[in-house]
Amino acid sequence: MIEQFINFVIRPPRAEYNPDQYLWETDFTIAGRKYKRQDLELTNGRGHVLQCSHYVPSPFPENTPLPCVIYCHGNSGCRADANEAAVILLPSNITVFILDFSGSGLSDGDYVSLGWHEKDDLKTVVDFLRGNKQVSCIGLWGRSMGAVTSLLYGAEDPSVAGMVLDSAFSNLFDLMMELVDVYKIRLPKFTVKMAVQYMRRVIQKKANFDIMDLNSLQVAPKTFIPALFGHATEDLFIQPHHSDLIFKSYAGDKNIIKFEGDHNSPRPQFYYDSVSIFFYNILHPPQVSSPLPAKVEKYYDLGDLKVGASINESLLYEIITGIRMVETDAASSSSAPPGAPKGFPTKSVGELLSETGAFTPITNAMDLLQRKDDVVIEFNGKDGDGEMSFQEKSNAGIEESCSYSSSNHESWGRCSSLGNSDEESSSLDCSGSNSVTKGHQRALRALATPLRKIQCKSQSRSHNKDDGSSANNSKKPKKRDKFEKLEALSQRIRLCFLWHVKYKRQKST
Repeated sequence: MIEQFINFVIRPPRAEYNPDQYLWETDFTIAGRKYKRQDLELTNGRGHVLQCSHYVPSPFPENTPLPCVIYCHGNSGCRADANEAAVILLPSNITVFILDFSGSGLSDGDYVSLGWHEKDDLKTVVDFLRGNKQVSCIGLWGRSMGAVTSLLYGAEDPSVAGMVLDSAFSNLFDLMMELVDVYKIRLPKFTVKMAVQYMRRVIQKKANFDIMDLNSLQVAPKTFIPALFGHATEDLFIQPHHSDLIFKSYAGDKNIIKFEGDHNSPRPQFYYDSVSIFFYNILHPPQVSSPLPAKVEKYYDLGDLKVGASINESLLYEIITGIRMVETDAASSSSAPPGAPKGFPTKSVGELLSETGAFTPITNAMDLLQRKDDVVIEFNGKDGDGEMSFQEKSNAGIEESCSYSSSNHESWGRCSSLGNSDEESSSLDCSGSNSVTKGHQRALRALATPLRKIQCKSQSRSHNKDDGSSANNSKKPKKRDKFEKLEALSQRIRLCFLWHVKYKRQKST
């Protein structure tokens, strides 16, 4: 029994994987933009070789350093845990650095230390990135053990721009005492405490660290780096009150997000959106122009679609490119943006989107987006086909802030907020932006709608209730048909941005 608890701390199940199979490929594409994986090895202070990878744009923009986020995995994790982070951050011009900590994955070392020695591994990575002229500022994103590692390191290096701390524990001793109750080990408390003291000596001898030193509450009051905390409400492994205690004593700017799930469950989309917004506001990535529009413009005829000030031209071209890749079965992670092969077809956007017979021409969709009234989209989260209706609100009403999955930073960073309500975030972020028009925002809302079932509720205006009921009834089928086609378009676009990640996260033990 005691040996199992010792292994729980210093030798959990180790992730074994093939980097070429479970990481992003050496050259891959996200949302029509090319990226590459650079593998490298670093040696920590104890002489252990750390297996690392760096996801960067391909080609890298000249004379423009980009911010970088270092992803820190959990106690049974590895580099492959950061696949989602790459999808979320790379389109915002934020590079992602990943590593296997010492004792984890393919790196050297026999034991993990739940953050104590891992913070030295993290220092090795930060020192390497500081010497890289292509990296501007650095952020940290840690989960479980990785969150504690980030917190311990952040207390020593205030130059870190920001941290995302997912499911950190406050005190290892308290956590071990809680797990005795969770796993219903029927022993008197004094016996358990004696066993923990024995484990402390064994772990100190084997792994060369003291479990009593792993106390996040001691460093939180001395850390001033902006931080976003996250925790699952049904987490029984590291219970949510651990993050609450750290959050309460944390000295820097902070925010906390609670979401459904357990310790190892996939995180919801709104949490990833919040992480993206947080890093975008903290790291301030430069707006690097994509080389795609100049290329795609040669091969796609926009037809009757007029690209005006209210349309994000770069995003539009990326969507068209993504749809073309889906149609030509080139939507794998190694697919490249379309070139100019011989006989490459030149089609208008309306023809391209209408080939499957499920879409109206894009002009109709854009006309729909740029109506006088806003369209508020509500997600019902249910499976199966449901009845669809729409709720229209005038411009004087409240603009609802949605959870976006777009690769465009405008839709992620302007109309959402980490700590405010929907009404507050909309009024603060959207009304203060002079560079993006309301029509542009409405277009981004529809183009970035996640692949979910959409429920919309229709509401007749008060002055039309009596005399216009028959006319409204005749317009409902036509309006419903138009929005069903718009939904199909948004689902198709969603498929162009992300594809299924092959790696399944190793559960913490």
